[in-house]
Amino acid sequence: MLTDFVTQYGPSLWFAAAVVLFVLETIVPGVHFLWFGVAAAMTGAVALAAPMAWQVQFIVFSVLSVITVFLMRRSGYGTNAKTDEPQLNVRGAQYIGRQVVVEEAIRNGRGKVRVGDTIWAAEGEDAHKGDKVEVTGVNGTVLVVTNADAE
Repeated sequence: MLTDFVTQYGPSLWFAAAVVLFVLETIVPGVHFLWFGVAAAMTGAVALAAPMAWQVQFIVFSVLSVITVFLMRRSGYGTNAKTDEPQLNVRGAQYIGRQVVVEEAIRNGRGKVRVGDTIWAAEGEDAHKGDKVEVTGVNGTVLVVTNADAE
């Protein structure tokens, strides 16, 4: 009885499954359910064009799922795109090479520097307040500096 129901309404069930998977795709972060939704919609179309047993429909869905996921991976869909501004969200990295002023003396490798109107934690060679230092790197939210006069 259940198999008759699935066989008779198979295409509709696959289209409903596709809609559910597409809705899940909008809720869940990442690109995970989209390709299974595409496979479910394609399976519904195949089952509508050529009625078949539910077991065959499931095999068609499985094969189409593997194909769509493989094609997605191969095309690179869902991966981070290359950008012309790779340091855009790494704010401290934008300051590498820039000369800044020591705001709080750097002693024992730790101190503070002023970058524009912002005070940043800094680590590097000891320096007095008011000295110019150059940002040579970033360690999280701490700027790595060296004495600008050393060069």
